[in-house]
Amino acid sequence: MSINSDYFVLAYYHFTSIANPHKEIAAHKAFLKGRDMTCRIYISEDGINGQTSGIKEDAEAYMQWMHSNPLFAKMPFKIHTYHENAFPRQIVKYRKQLVAIDEKIDLANAGEHVAPERWKEMLKTGENQILLDVRNSYEWEVGRFEGAECPPCETFREFKEYAYNLKSKVDPEKTPVMMYCTGGIRCELYSALLKKEGFKDVYQLEGGIINYGLKEGTEHWLGKLFVFDDRLTVPISDEEAPVIGKCLHCQVESESYYNCANMDCNHLFLCCPPCIEKFAGCCCEECKTAPHVRPYQHQNPHKPFRRWYNYFSEDKNKAQEGSCQIPKK
Repeated sequence: MSINSDYFVLAYYHFTSIANPHKEIAAHKAFLKGRDMTCRIYISEDGINGQTSGIKEDAEAYMQWMHSNPLFAKMPFKIHTYHENAFPRQIVKYRKQLVAIDEKIDLANAGEHVAPERWKEMLKTGENQILLDVRNSYEWEVGRFEGAECPPCETFREFKEYAYNLKSKVDPEKTPVMMYCTGGIRCELYSALLKKEGFKDVYQLEGGIINYGLKEGTEHWLGKLFVFDDRLTVPISDEEAPVIGKCLHCQVESESYYNCANMDCNHLFLCCPPCIEKFAGCCCEECKTAPHVRPYQHQNPHKPFRRWYNYFSEDKNKAQEGSCQIPKK
């Protein structure tokens, strides 16, 4: 992505056995201290799932540092450029599950990785296969591959039931499944889950949508990519793509996400500029008169809302560790 900027936004994951994840967390925190970098990194006994942004020099140093560790020597990084850090702070945490699926998955049974170039050709020639978007509904509403089946799931945990139901609708022995997600990690687990349910031919987009956009552009792609950082939505490449997102209120084309200004609601929704002003940042008329509404003048369509104490300066001393009000994967 050719934004003229001094920052890299990195997306990466790697499944590997980590005997002492807390030691890796401490090493990360020590490396990041004092650097112009922000992140959201989760580390467990099963590996790492990270998104990091930083001034180019620091981001490059981080990638070199990671590759010097035998655990992550072959881990690929997907790189976008940006004009500032894409995360509000440095978060490096232990997480028992890198992806919330609540089931032990045999990664050796994951689907076949398909490089973006081959993926594009498969999209051209495939007729009897299922093209499956395994992201949450608020992600595919603003962007997806043309012809994709998009399960109405709000969280990744719901896909287990979807997988079980899918095999009753098609013949798992004879129906190939092409699946994709943002960066690839969800497909690692979900493809194995489908195979466990009896699907024979399961393919996953290597490196996810991010990698496809970097390598192949927007062919077969519609809209923008939802990302779990301050950018919220980004184009997958420099090439234009049709707008498919719709304003919640008036249904005109829109690719700008907002959290409802009613902090007790906080619903994430797409909205056009006239409607976001008309509804004062809220998702409905009822929320406009709720008791805990963020000041509308603080809205920014390119960043998610912060917690309540960011809007009321006299209460900042009460703040604990906050986070963006972006849905979790």
